[in-house]
Amino acid sequence: MVIVVRHRPDDGAAKQTLDFFAQILHEDHMLTSVADQVNENTYTVTYEREGQINQAEFDIILCEQLWHDIESNPKYNE
Repeated sequence: MVIVVRHRPDDGAAKQTLDFFAQILHEDHMLTSVADQVNENTYTVTYEREGQINQAEFDIILCEQLWHDIESNPKYNE
């Protein structure tokens, strides 16, 4: 959802969904910080949990698929 909100900053539903997911990460999974970095082929997500900093990498094409799907649907672009 971070990607969708970055590309669609006026999309209120996307922002609400992002806020909801952020709340789940914080309350249910005890993450105290989450940051992402875009590389050539991946998104690297850095997060802190219980004082430990961890990273995970995700394929950029898969990460951006939701945004592309939304953009290609005229229903969401009126």
